Amino acid sequence: MRFLFSCVPYLQTEVTTVKTSSLSIRDYLKFIIPSLIGVFLFMIPITVGDKVTIPVALLAGWIQDLLGDGLPALATALLFLSVIGSLVAKFVKPGFIQRSEFLTNLFDVTPMWLTVRILGSLFAIMVFFKIGPDYIISEYTGHLVLFDLVALLFSIFLFAGLLLPLLLNFGLLELCGALLTKIMRPLFTLPGRSSIDCMASWMGDGTIGVLLTNKQYQEGFYTKREAAVIGTTFSVVSITFTITVLSYAGLEHLFLPYYLTIVVAGFVAALIMPRIPPLSRKKDEHAPGIEPQKEAEVPEGRNLLSWGTELAALRAQRTRFSEILTGGLKNVLDMWLGVVPVVMAFGTLALVVAENTPVFQWLGAPFVPLLTLMQVPEASAAAQSMVVGFADMLLPVLLAEGIQSELTLFVIACVSVTQLIYMSEVGGLLLGSKLPVNFKDLVLIFLLRTLITLPVIVLMAHLLL
Repeated sequence: MRFLFSCVPYLQTEVTTVKTSSLSIRDYLKFIIPSLIGVFLFMIPITVGDKVTIPVALLAGWIQDLLGDGLPALATALLFLSVIGSLVAKFVKPGFIQRSEFLTNLFDVTPMWLTVRILGSLFAIMVFFKIGPDYIISEYTGHLVLFDLVALLFSIFLFAGLLLPLLLNFGLLELCGALLTKIMRPLFTLPGRSSIDCMASWMGDGTIGVLLTNKQYQEGFYTKREAAVIGTTFSVVSITFTITVLSYAGLEHLFLPYYLTIVVAGFVAALIMPRIPPLSRKKDEHAPGIEPQKEAEVPEGRNLLSWGTELAALRAQRTRFSEILTGGLKNVLDMWLGVVPVVMAFGTLALVVAENTPVFQWLGAPFVPLLTLMQVPEASAAAQSMVVGFADMLLPVLLAEGIQSELTLFVIACVSVTQLIYMSEVGGLLLGSKLPVNFKDLVLIFLLRTLITLPVIVLMAHLLL
């Protein structure tokens, strides 16, 4: 899957020698105002009614309500368009596609990704028109992916594609890079600018974090290792979705200990995962054909805050709003036609396996003695939920419906969030992006995160409940 994002020239490390006398109050305001708007839209939780969400998710929900039942139809049409466009680019090779770098990257995909697009389109058509075997079109498999997940992603991608430049292109990352490198490097082996990716993922939404990280990787700001670490370590679900998981488990009254446990377990995993395979074995080299963009070094004797602010204002000074709008529209098309087919294909397949085969029960069997050793009640019933989350994050709590122990339900609900990799959303997005992770990597990362976070979660459960 090829991704193409608009790029604005970045200030190289040689920026340390650039004179900042040309900076005006207008440049500083051009940095401050769009960046604050971006932080508000993507990172600040707000309460609407009885729900906690972020403004971008609220806008996405507004689009969903506005389009209603038309969203699945529109998504199906876009999936079909991605296939037709790819077939035309591959076999007809019209001049208007070959002359456009954007259209070439969007439609001229490899045979494997063409197959995935065809499969995703077929699943969507079968579900929408209710034709084909029930195990594909049922409400727990293909219908769930198309009518719930894809419909949500369609609207989120619209606003994320258009509005992410507010976080990326007006200097906020330059400021955070200067301020937080000394924290992010020793803790998570990451550059300081990645703190924005991490916070947008953790406080906002995992899908937004993946898209943000992918864009930064394609612009040369992250190496393969750094991009893989960020995309698979911090892209957790939104606060809203954690509440959804908790409500399915019937544990809404335990939200504070629940979210505290998620934060502690996620922090432990973030410390360990970058230092062990497969992430530690990713190469510290940039994407092929992409010019590396290194972080600017702080001049000796300079204050970190003033230096970071100058870098931010210089970046804002070079940013053109017209380029941002054009690039944003390309981002939206890229995500609609490039990522959604992957989510539809892999998400449906994963749910079909989870709902119709005992595969995840077999894979969960080794967790029975481990859960028993950690004194988790109803260990046999809980064991299969340890692995089924790879298909979809809600499946563990759905399969735990008959479990009576509050402690066990609490553990299952926490683990399902901290595992992070699930194919019906984040896993599909990661495979559809240009981030340097493959299916084997995702399986290993999922299992490792489970083994790392499970003891932490069980310990917290015994202490807090």
